[in-house]
Amino acid sequence: MDDVEWVAQLRRGIMEFCVLLFISQKACYGYEIVSSLEELRYLSITEGTLYPLLRRLQKEKKLESYWLESEGGHPRKYYKLTALGLEVLNKMSLTWVELSKEINILLNQKEQN
Repeated sequence: MDDVEWVAQLRRGIMEFCVLLFISQKACYGYEIVSSLEELRYLSITEGTLYPLLRRLQKEKKLESYWLESEGGHPRKYYKLTALGLEVLNKMSLTWVELSKEINILLNQKEQN
């Protein structure tokens, strides 16, 4: 497996967590998520990847959506976490913290050798 494929698999594995984290900060619309994550090298996401993920999260009752008029006059679909989404995000966050600790242990062991 080359570096590009490994990074792509890693990103696919954590994208739900990242999107839930982003939406937990405030209700937002899809393009806002794409634009903000685009600024982060490894977490950028295309609309073609994001919107199916948002639909799945809605279907799983982790997100809910509503429409708001924008300043430009076009309505935008905003997404926000549901109680279930927040519960899932909290569990993911705890797992991420523990996983990060364990990976850092391995990285430190590697540096010592």
